[in-house]
Amino acid sequence: MNQQWQAAFGQMTYGIYVLTAMMDDTVNGMIASWVSQVSYDPPLIMAAVHPNRYSHDMIVNGRAFGLHIIDQSQKALLGRFKGPDPGKKFSGMDWKPGKTGVPILKDCLAWFELQVIQHHQPGNHSIFIGTVVDADVQSQGNPLSTQDYEGMYVGKN
Repeated sequence: MNQQWQAAFGQMTYGIYVLTAMMDDTVNGMIASWVSQVSYDPPLIMAAVHPNRYSHDMIVNGRAFGLHIIDQSQKALLGRFKGPDPGKKFSGMDWKPGKTGVPILKDCLAWFELQVIQHHQPGNHSIFIGTVVDADVQSQGNPLSTQDYEGMYVGKN
């Protein structure tokens, strides 16, 4: 197979989300784009996370994660969640612990809190399937997607 599959993947459109996790007293957040609704009844969402990401083991051990839909106007917020220091990511941010303890950001369009019910590793990313334990819509707007964020290569997310 030729390498055109990489170029083809680059044409796929994904939402860009902030995924949060907690383990013990440590919180972390990361950018996630490989996210999808899996089921409506029961409400299930899946997120793919590379095992070398700090949040990966937090999700494995904490069995929960938060998923935040952010507005196109909040693109700058993504820079906060690219850094290596989890403490700085949440410094000065308005958030609360969810039912599972994961951080729930107050400044987003909507959020989901998910309890992991399945964990698969079919390739180089783990797939976490979570059941929705809580959710809310904070405001109306236009969700951020990969079309809005130049330079984001979804394969490295």
